[in-house]
Amino acid sequence: MAVDMVEDVTLESGPAVEIKATQSFDGDRSLVQDEFHRKDNLKDRFLGAIDQGTTSSRFIIFDGTGVPVASYQSEFRQIHEHPGWHEQDPKELVSSVEKCIEEAMKSFLALGHSKADIEAIGITSQRETTLVWDLETGEPLHNAIAWPDTRTKALVRELKEKEGADDLINICGLPLSTYPSSVTLLWLLRNCPEVKRAYDEGRLAFGTVDTWLLYNLNGGRKNNVLVTDVTNASRTMFMNLHELKYDDRLLKFFELDKNKIRLPKIVPSSDPKEFGRIASGPLEGIRITSCLGDQSAALVGHCAFTPGSAKNTYGTGCFLLYNVGEKPVISKHGLLATVGFQMGANRKPIYALEGSIAVAGSGISFLMNNMGFFRDSRKVSEVAATVPDNGGCVFVTAFSGLFAPYWIDDAKGTIFGITQHTQRGHIARATMEAACFQTKAILDAMELDSGHKLSELAVDGGMSNSDICMQSQADIIRIPVDRPSMHETTALGAAIAAGFAIDIWKEFDELKHMNRANRTTFTPKISEIESAKMYKQWTKAVEMSRGWLDTSEIDSDTI
Repeated sequence: MAVDMVEDVTLESGPAVEIKATQSFDGDRSLVQDEFHRKDNLKDRFLGAIDQGTTSSRFIIFDGTGVPVASYQSEFRQIHEHPGWHEQDPKELVSSVEKCIEEAMKSFLALGHSKADIEAIGITSQRETTLVWDLETGEPLHNAIAWPDTRTKALVRELKEKEGADDLINICGLPLSTYPSSVTLLWLLRNCPEVKRAYDEGRLAFGTVDTWLLYNLNGGRKNNVLVTDVTNASRTMFMNLHELKYDDRLLKFFELDKNKIRLPKIVPSSDPKEFGRIASGPLEGIRITSCLGDQSAALVGHCAFTPGSAKNTYGTGCFLLYNVGEKPVISKHGLLATVGFQMGANRKPIYALEGSIAVAGSGISFLMNNMGFFRDSRKVSEVAATVPDNGGCVFVTAFSGLFAPYWIDDAKGTIFGITQHTQRGHIARATMEAACFQTKAILDAMELDSGHKLSELAVDGGMSNSDICMQSQADIIRIPVDRPSMHETTALGAAIAAGFAIDIWKEFDELKHMNRANRTTFTPKISEIESAKMYKQWTKAVEMSRGWLDTSEIDSDTI
């Protein structure tokens, strides 16, 4: 049976929606199966993947060749009570996942399969988003504070002046910013009496979305499973990147007493036991055997297992990860050092350099929801195609300041070059190009940090569906851009990691043909001189966007 998939550019809010058919995988199944040369029949082995993103949740069931056979997607609310604030309902995060599992299983069973056919479940989720709950009741003590939230700008400035601030990046790989969970947790302890009271009484649990989902899927306080993996833990600023353990120096810097707060156990990304089992629902009793942050899962989904390979995911934000091998590389050019993945306790961790862009698909949502450019975010390419270029428009989409490699927290979203000639198509192109220009800045920084120039860039995520956007990306970075035909790369990575834990695969070489069929490659079509001119204009616009938010405005964000 043909199974089809579409991936949104970004999803803000609304009712649950079923993923509809747009692309057939019948032709790929036999091709991939033949190339594996496996004695067992991989197309008859199934793995589930929970993909809990910033704006929606998915549950996808893959066969052993990487083909999706059943799926469901559900959106959840985004809560913006104040400028710069971005929250989510913790219970809604869980219920959206449960709904996706329930609906996808209906489709799976309708195909003649049974629950017993699913051998394991993997989880991938948005990173840095911070949750706190009461260990005694299992109830959340505050809304989840999502990773794009910038309420901690003033706190970040304060912490940067603190003794030891300059040493943090060498321990955990991350610079101080509004991005990591540590600063958000400190804000909660200072500003929310209920959270502080639970901390003082020793009943406060902290976790990122993966920990919260695993806690609830395992039955909540009944089984009390509190666990995270090395990729998610590396985004908190609490973990020593070299030792993969909580670091007392980091905890002390963020004013945490580890005797008063329950931190999740840090384990490898792939493990047959540590993540527990689904406690109820249509998958009751099925093992959870992998857990990765979404960008690490996408790296695995692209099978970027060798040093020097890289991927860029164009989701709500845009995240470029570059595999640097078994030793972390601490960036000197504005990038993050992170754990790429660890496929079991008997394997060494693989590290990555990362460039994080705050706004990608959310810029398209801005045009759709705030400006009324189109009703469906997938129509952005149609609007962009009404004009041959950006018409001189440059859009610095600094809705949350600028992330890597700039780290400018006083920038605001700014459009330059508007004239009476400017049309919607020009602004649509400029919005997409903003992510492409920032990707070039990140690639330039990665080349300086690693000493190597990337030969091609693998891409995924909603915005990568746009041919215009990907052609612009190839023109700007001057190397080929490689897009797979099956776009659910993040969920596939979680499924692959789950399969490693139960020995469906034992070596990375077994996966070298996964999701390789019918890929599209975009190559540069403009001259190097023209590309350099465009990038010079972007760089000028970035410098001009600085300083729109002064210190008093930053301080007023803390309520």
